[in-house]
Amino acid sequence: MRHMAVASPLLTSPPPTVSPFLRQTRSYKRTFIRSSSSASSPMDLHHPKRVVVCGGGVIGVCTAYFLAKSGAAVTLVEKSSVACAASGKAGGFLALDWCDGGPLSSLARASFNLHRSLAQELDGPNSYGYRSLTTLSLTVTESQSSKPSGNSASPSWVDGPGRSPRTIGTTETTAQVHPQLFTRTLISKAAEDYGVDVVIGKLEHLGVDNGRVNSVVLEGGRVIDSDAVVLALGPWCGKFELLSSLFRVYGIKAHSIVLEPKEPEAITPHALFLSYYPSQGGKPLDPEVYPRPTGEVYVCGMSAEAEIPDDPEQIVGNPESIEVLKRVASSVSSHLREGEAQVKAEQACFLPCTDDGVPVIGEVPGVKGCYVATGHNCWGILNGPATGAAVSELVLDGKASIVDLSRFSPARFVGLKKG
Repeated sequence: MRHMAVASPLLTSPPPTVSPFLRQTRSYKRTFIRSSSSASSPMDLHHPKRVVVCGGGVIGVCTAYFLAKSGAAVTLVEKSSVACAASGKAGGFLALDWCDGGPLSSLARASFNLHRSLAQELDGPNSYGYRSLTTLSLTVTESQSSKPSGNSASPSWVDGPGRSPRTIGTTETTAQVHPQLFTRTLISKAAEDYGVDVVIGKLEHLGVDNGRVNSVVLEGGRVIDSDAVVLALGPWCGKFELLSSLFRVYGIKAHSIVLEPKEPEAITPHALFLSYYPSQGGKPLDPEVYPRPTGEVYVCGMSAEAEIPDDPEQIVGNPESIEVLKRVASSVSSHLREGEAQVKAEQACFLPCTDDGVPVIGEVPGVKGCYVATGHNCWGILNGPATGAAVSELVLDGKASIVDLSRFSPARFVGLKKG
């Protein structure tokens, strides 16, 4: 798994304290009592377009943010809590050019640059751990008797049996955010400055009249009138009949652990992409290790397609996969071994995937005013900002200018799905 994505050398060392992270998490709570009446924009002189965004992950939040900043009256509907699923449990890795040569190239580059701009606007280094990184690839063979190669290309904390270290990303081309803090910082800004109204509720169905969406109906009967609806439900798009009748969205279950080493100051900002050979043999694994400026170290991997539960709060990790990640951490660094690091989280999330490996972004065929944005796989955090900005332009202007969305249109599936 090449994990989440999501840069420029704005920060090459950790913030001086972790208190801003804690303050930001607390301030997020206030977004639920904000009302869209606080919005102010040039569009207020007329009738602002009413848009309901369904889904409180990074894609939905970025979309709500850019819509509201452009003057729309936005309601964000989330079943559980903002960033409760993959957007809260991702790695937060950002790469400028890793998608070059494929359909995501322009989206990724635009989004990488938007992350840089948002970090300046929102004090990203202090509010959600934005910083540039050096990124290394490394081969590790699990063995207690192995010794580190002593190669100077590896940082000193990577003192396990690693070999063949190679720089695959520089501080110009790779960076990171803390994904949960990024998503919640953005929704706080959207609510407090641009009037986004956050509603906790489950999407039941859409109201459609003469082929045009006019409302969102929540479980329990609440109706939210709208001029447009954006469905950003991640892998749960596959459980919404309007979308599942057109294309398949499935979930890849990815595992991760969060460690808190006793000596966090020893851990430098180097992201590690591993080829990891287990001691019992078999194919190599591809876990990833991301130190964070909070002092934590995030380790992820062990992914496979699995059934998605209805409630994101029901997602739990497989114990065997979690144990493998702990062994990976121990093999990579003595600072991450049991006794030297506390395990703060053992978790799993589902990455939304499509059959052709390309996100689905655009207006839903046959339903005017209904848009979808999903299927970003492991690059959701990276591509959230450009996706949100592009969908905002599509909804408000009829066409996206920040990136060409034609390659991502859900219309590409029309006529392909049977039954």
